[in-house]
Amino acid sequence: MTDKDIKDYADGWITERTNTQIPGFLKLAFPVIGLGCTAYLVYMRNGDVGHATRGPLVEKFNLVSHPSPAVSYTVAALALIYVLIVVRFALATHKEG
Repeated sequence: MTDKDIKDYADGWITERTNTQIPGFLKLAFPVIGLGCTAYLVYMRNGDVGHATRGPLVEKFNLVSHPSPAVSYTVAALALIYVLIVVRFALATHKEG
């Protein structure tokens, strides 16, 4: 292995061998974590209103602050688009040019 076979990023903090593939567990982890985070954004859109002690306080705060569902769903949609782009990148084969 020569120095030409290793790419250097971030002043040596990240190194990569040329023509290597992304490991299978990362190909699985990217969509699972990304979809979990996107689902959490949708599920917790109005805060933790079902909690026994702070739920009523969160409901009162929501009445005063008027959270916008459109903004919440737009952020979740953007996160989902980002997850799809990352998964497509991870599954694609890359060749050095």
